[in-house]
Amino acid sequence: MSISNRKPGQPVAAPTEPLKRSVAGCLRALARTPDIEVVYAADKPMLIGQGPGARARLPEPPRKLTPKDAAILRGNADAFALRLACHDVPLHRKLAPEASAARAVFDSVEQARVEAIGSRRMFGVQGNLTAMLEDRYHRGNYAEISDRADAPLEDAVALLVRERLTGQRPPKAAQKIVDLWRDFIEERAGKDLDQLGSSLEDQRSFARAIHKLLESLDMGDPNQQLDPDDDDKEDKDGENAPEDQRQDQAGDTDPDQSFEGMQVQETDSSDEDMQEGAQEAADAPAGEFPEESDLGEAEESAEGKRPPQTPGKDKHVSDYRAYTHKFDETIAAEDLCDTEELDRLRAYLDKQLSNLQGVVGRLANRLQRRLLAQQNRSWEFDLEEGQLDPVRLPRIIMDPYQALSFKREKDTDFRDTVVTLLLDNSGSMRGRPITVAATCADILARTLERCGVKVEILGFTTKAWKGGQSRESWLQGGKPANPGRLNDLRHIIYKSADAPWRRARRNLGLMMREGLLKENIDGEALDWAHKRMLGRPEQRRILMMISDGAPVDDSTLSVNSGNYLEKHLRGIIEEIETRSPVELIAIGIGHDVTRYYRRAVTIVDAEELGGVMTEKLAELFEEDMKGAPKSGGRRRAA
Repeated sequence: MSISNRKPGQPVAAPTEPLKRSVAGCLRALARTPDIEVVYAADKPMLIGQGPGARARLPEPPRKLTPKDAAILRGNADAFALRLACHDVPLHRKLAPEASAARAVFDSVEQARVEAIGSRRMFGVQGNLTAMLEDRYHRGNYAEISDRADAPLEDAVALLVRERLTGQRPPKAAQKIVDLWRDFIEERAGKDLDQLGSSLEDQRSFARAIHKLLESLDMGDPNQQLDPDDDDKEDKDGENAPEDQRQDQAGDTDPDQSFEGMQVQETDSSDEDMQEGAQEAADAPAGEFPEESDLGEAEESAEGKRPPQTPGKDKHVSDYRAYTHKFDETIAAEDLCDTEELDRLRAYLDKQLSNLQGVVGRLANRLQRRLLAQQNRSWEFDLEEGQLDPVRLPRIIMDPYQALSFKREKDTDFRDTVVTLLLDNSGSMRGRPITVAATCADILARTLERCGVKVEILGFTTKAWKGGQSRESWLQGGKPANPGRLNDLRHIIYKSADAPWRRARRNLGLMMREGLLKENIDGEALDWAHKRMLGRPEQRRILMMISDGAPVDDSTLSVNSGNYLEKHLRGIIEEIETRSPVELIAIGIGHDVTRYYRRAVTIVDAEELGGVMTEKLAELFEEDMKGAPKSGGRRRAA
């Protein structure tokens, strides 16, 4: 007979609660941030914010916990803690390159730096981080790859940096990535890798060393200037800063505190409740972080975050080209699979988000009430045809020779409006983000249709990974230099503006189809959606882009400059924002789109998408139709 001190009616604590409290405590202690909020969810791990207001999301541990499961969980927590303790966000954002490929390497190597600091001082942390990385690359199925195009360069560089700084070999699951790139990286940047250890605990010097490494790999940006006087300025500012802040900026950790953290880790690893079971944590790779610029203050102006533009820098849209348009396609959703499969996918979508539909539905109803409230009845009187005006009937009784009087209701301005929702259908949207986006688009289309606003829903991706037929054609053509875009586009029409919602409803289930989501070439998709809108007769046209990252296509970027797709996207955005009657707004999911768009909002969790979409649409409809100022902003997760 077991005896328990639990009070009647008190819920029974889950067996993993002691471990979760222990891991959260270790994270706060190692990060020296006692106020950080730690939550557990069956979603990808993520660190949101910096300092006392930070929030860490860790994978929910399985009920039957093994030592391996616990080490993976602790590895995620240790990675976040080291990020908080040894990383200066404003400095990182200031020194980061603009090109997306170079930025990816820069971010990965910086994370390798902060993890190396912990690994070199605490053996328990070293083991946890190794388990976390092994799990991450195991889930990515990198063990069977045989081509460099399938091996992320940023991961290979980061693993080689980790090897140099800690002496640890790459995890077994990531060995193929390193083997494919090692000779290339060592030949060009081996000396740069050797010099990184001398500036391990100085983030500014380490960042400069990364830029030299990028130049050796032909990924440097010649236009980016690193001010040599910044060191002196930072030193002067640091003299007046609080002691804790100076320690954080230096990325240093007190050896005594580190040793205590190591003891906590070692003690926790001996918990006896870590018995048998299987790993059932989040599906996404561990150790992922949102973009640095997503961690800024809420409601910060988008204009302030856009990098300074040199005259004509992003105006060379004509420089962009495709190697061939022969294999591109613009296709209706119902033509990509049969009716029975669409019905099955739509039922799956509804089942996945039955709870979210209620929340988004309430937001949509609120939007509908706000729109209908603007429909103040305005009538034209004394017309020869229309609806009979009963107010004028007494005149006819008094004078039978008076003509009948009719009236007609005027339409409100926003009825003459079309809204296009352009959804990123790239592989990084797989899972919860694409499911939420599809449901939100579905419900908002129905809501706006009730209010007399036409809605078009479009999606964009590529037909294949790593180039498809376009790349094959380029290879057969002798691999000419600078071929331009080197993949087959797939632009999908889920709902045309003139199609009723009930007819297009099931098409949105196509986004749940396995294998549909591939790579994203945002510039051409945005240009395609914009040209469709220019052909519409409506007086007001609103284009909303929903994306979770910068344009990425490995096939194109492997044979062109690292910022080729990003530069084209900036050019298209500038063209629309400065010369087009179309109103452009963007929503970024976990990615700072305010760097590209004047009017934009960034969210860090897909669950916020419904609220942000309805809020931004309501703001647009409530603006003065003659040209209200276009305000941008950023939203921080609650």
